Amino acid sequence: MFLVGLTGGIASGKSTVSSQLKELGCPVIDADVVARKVVEPQTAAYRLIVRHFGREVLSENGEIDRKKLGQIIFSSPEKRRLLNSITHPEIHKEMLKQILLYFIKGYRYVILDVPLLFETRRLTRFLTHTVVVYCDPATQLSRLMQRDALSQTEAEQRISAQMPLKEKRGLANHVIENSGSREDTHRQVLRLHSKLDDCMQFLIIRAVAVAALTGLGGLFIYTVKIITS
Repeated sequence: MFLVGLTGGIASGKSTVSSQLKELGCPVIDADVVARKVVEPQTAAYRLIVRHFGREVLSENGEIDRKKLGQIIFSSPEKRRLLNSITHPEIHKEMLKQILLYFIKGYRYVILDVPLLFETRRLTRFLTHTVVVYCDPATQLSRLMQRDALSQTEAEQRISAQMPLKEKRGLANHVIENSGSREDTHRQVLRLHSKLDDCMQFLIIRAVAVAALTGLGGLFIYTVKIITS
């Protein structure tokens, strides 16, 4: 199995691309979904968030109110770093569990849908491919204002809290240009899906894993080096 990182910026259309990949049968682990899971009431991350941010970030039913918490962290880089230090280790542990499950089931690759993939860089060394969903700044701003009913100032504040999409674009192996129509984006997703399906790296990775488990890891790696040198 090999891993593919999918990222983008707020309102760039990453969720649209992720959904289309799921429809094509790709296994996708959504870091946002995992993030909601690891801060459910009575979890370790939940208790730390309440301790550091206070009970005012809770909704009436006792769950973390993501909107209230978002208002705090988007206006304070220090508090944003604090929240990330609480949640990211828990998110990564849960994602690893899901990756191992897909590996056991025999999938060739898994797509990790991670909004802050390049900001944290904790996962990039494990990825064979990285994909950025890009749109131009004006489109991003307009989409965010419309989607979340934000003022221009509020939207610009949230966008500026993330790494610029142009910078992420330069770090990725693949770019999905999402400034145009949904149909154009879908055509690019189909091409990406075809490339991933044609990739044979999973065979060597899986063989190394099997060889290691059977005590033949050193011999196998030596043989691969001879063949590929």
